[in-house]
Amino acid sequence: MDSILGLLKLRIKKGINLAVRDTSSSDPYVVVNIGEQKLKTKVIKDNCNPEWNEELILSIKDFNTPINLTIYDKDTLSSDDKMGEAIIELRPYLQCLVMGLERLPDGCVVKRIQPNRVNCLAEESSCIWQDGTIIQEMILRLKNVECGELVCEMEWVDVPGCKGLSELRP
Repeated sequence: MDSILGLLKLRIKKGINLAVRDTSSSDPYVVVNIGEQKLKTKVIKDNCNPEWNEELILSIKDFNTPINLTIYDKDTLSSDDKMGEAIIELRPYLQCLVMGLERLPDGCVVKRIQPNRVNCLAEESSCIWQDGTIIQEMILRLKNVECGELVCEMEWVDVPGCKGLSELRP
C-alpha cells in the first residue's frame, strides 16, 4: 500500500462516431493502461456509437503517469483491429482536488480545462463539484484514426493508509 497514492474511478461512458472496422460496423471495446495495470470494458456488438457505462478502478502510483486508452474492434478469426487511442493527463484534474474546497452546491464548476496540442480533449472539459467530491467529465478525440470520440469521467478516491494527494499540496 505504500506505493499506492490512491484510487481513480474511470467511467467509460460511450463512444461517438467510432471508425468502421468490419463490413458495416464494429464490435468495440476499450483497453485502459496506466503503468503496469491493464483493464478493459466489455465488447459491444455491431455498434459505432456504443454505450459501455462501465466503471474501472485504477491504482495510482505516480501522478505524472498518463492513462492510455485504446479502442479495439473485436474480431473472431483474426487479431483485433485498432480503432484509435487517447491519453488522459491526471495533473489538471488533481490540481482541483488540492484546492481545499468544501460544501459547494452540486454542479458547481471548479475548473475548466481547454483542449490543446498535448491533451486529447475534443472540447472544453469541466471539473465539477458533485456529491461532496470533484469529478471531471471529458470528451476525448481519438488519435491515429479517421474519426471517433470517447466520453468518460474520472473521480479520485482517497484510501486510508495511502499517501493520497499530500505531495501535490503546497
